[in-house]
Amino acid sequence: MSNSFVYVTYIRTTAEKLWEALTDPEFNRQFFLCSYQESEWKVGSSWKLIFPDGRVADSGEILEIDPPRRLVIKWRNEWMPEIKEDGYTRCTFAIEQDGELKLAVTHEADGPHRLIPNVSKGWPLVLASLKSLLETGKGFERPPSKG
Repeated sequence: MSNSFVYVTYIRTTAEKLWEALTDPEFNRQFFLCSYQESEWKVGSSWKLIFPDGRVADSGEILEIDPPRRLVIKWRNEWMPEIKEDGYTRCTFAIEQDGELKLAVTHEADGPHRLIPNVSKGWPLVLASLKSLLETGKGFERPPSKG
């Protein structure tokens, strides 16, 4: 079982606009399959990903934050008991200007973790929706699966 997932994409936008999309709940709803994040966006603050129906999908803590370049979240699934028991993973968003604006998302665990195969299916859809939103003004409208 792999313990990391990496996704890199290039987006025609500014680092500031991408950062806003990643951290603003109203922006989140437009690309994150109707879900959104809640946090004070400070090191040590709590973090939650909330389903449209109000249930907590995932939770954790902000480990690192350097707007608009880097965000690291301690991440645990809350809605699938068998995955929740595996504990926390880390999700890193790295933004850099590399000719075009580059976003690299790395979701990893210290050892085998059942969340990683799940995020490897979810992140490509979420990040394609983010790219679409920032480049065309419209993210994907597909609601999240109820698992």
